[in-house]
Amino acid sequence: MSQIVSNSRPAVNARRVRKAGRSPAGRRTLIILAATVLVAAPLPVRAQSASSAAALNAAIDRAVAAVSDKVVAWRRDIHQHPELGNREFRTSKLVADHLTSLGMTVRTGVAHTGVVGILRGGRPGPVVALRADMDALPVTEPAGLPFASTVRTTYNGQDVGVMHACGHDTHTAMLMGVAEVLSSVRRNLPGTVIFLFQPAEEMAPAGEDGGAELMVREGALDDPKPDAVFGLHVVPFVLGHVLYRSGPFMASSDPITIVVHGRQTHGALPWKGVDPITVAAQIVTGLQTIVSRQTDLTAGPAVVTIGSIQGGVRGNIIPDSVVMLGTIRTFDSTMRRDIRERVIRTTQLIAQSAGATADVNVDLRYPVTVNDPALTAKMLPVLRRVVGDSGVVESPLVTGSEDFSFYGKRAPALYVHLGVTPPDSNWQTAAPNHSPKFYADERAFPTGMRILAHLAADYLEMGRGGAGTASAP
Repeated sequence: MSQIVSNSRPAVNARRVRKAGRSPAGRRTLIILAATVLVAAPLPVRAQSASSAAALNAAIDRAVAAVSDKVVAWRRDIHQHPELGNREFRTSKLVADHLTSLGMTVRTGVAHTGVVGILRGGRPGPVVALRADMDALPVTEPAGLPFASTVRTTYNGQDVGVMHACGHDTHTAMLMGVAEVLSSVRRNLPGTVIFLFQPAEEMAPAGEDGGAELMVREGALDDPKPDAVFGLHVVPFVLGHVLYRSGPFMASSDPITIVVHGRQTHGALPWKGVDPITVAAQIVTGLQTIVSRQTDLTAGPAVVTIGSIQGGVRGNIIPDSVVMLGTIRTFDSTMRRDIRERVIRTTQLIAQSAGATADVNVDLRYPVTVNDPALTAKMLPVLRRVVGDSGVVESPLVTGSEDFSFYGKRAPALYVHLGVTPPDSNWQTAAPNHSPKFYADERAFPTGMRILAHLAADYLEMGRGGAGTASAP
């Protein structure tokens, strides 16, 4: 109490205090004096911090509302001008120019076309990273939207249409908006925010490196090093609702390439050669037994898929070789490596049994996307505050994959899915990501921006020892 008094008003003369305390009237005077001192005393540090965080969050919400029209315009522009992985030249310039205009330290050319922006707050504190992916897919968009893509390009030697069929245009536009929002309150930010605009999430073209792995390798998380990384992805789900999961969330993705070598012969004389097409068919069947008969599925689900078989040019010629492409999906690192070895062994032994040979390559590409359990528990109240309790839904395991997983190997990470299905549509039957009919309702964008901005701001506030407002209604 003496410290509070001395910090709020001149100390009361000790002799006056002792004299006043000898009479009833004097004691009443002391009570009034003490009450006055308490009223004048400053708020406790925790209460001040909570008040400061609440004011910051209110300012963020106002800024989100102010920038929302810009975000829609950016999204439509990016959607109309999509670019494939490692070729996001126009998009990355748009992003870099915007971050530069906000006064950030901006680095370009990371992982070919990636952009990294650094926003330093007005107060010291932790470091948090926010990520958006920028690349489109080799998908032809149907006509209909006024900002539909008509872009065509060459991909792996083929002429293809290009479309943002996975929603990366929305991710980029929303994070550009978040950058403007957090820049507007930078004086009150207790720490630093790294903005990661990443190319080639959908994998780089054949023969090239790219994506999150290359972003990390080229130092996107080195200076400064983040204490946490956040990201989101739009999906067919209830508009503005959020899907999350603690621990393993999205599967690893490991491409399979198999070349079966036989011996070419006439289709009428199969015994004169070795038929790689028949061997390939046996391999497809054999690979399915790895999951159904050799894997302990109580430890976690797994998927082995062959999606492409190419061989031969005529119906009466048994070809010399067949090329097969596929993927392995798992949620456990031990299971991931075990299935890889079983795919290689099964393929080679089936080929050998028929007198053929097989070259098998299983590239350990995208690790399991894991939401750090401690970080998830810490930030879940933030999601509930932003979206509402009923709008935050625990997700089942997702067999799709994400190279966001590479960031989670460098810092605790939290990745969530944002529903973008129009309210007059059934999200359960809506076109999925990667479909030419995939559609993202722009009314979800303010929620997406608020999620990222509040996750960052609240993490910084909590990380500096403040109370934050994570549990506020």
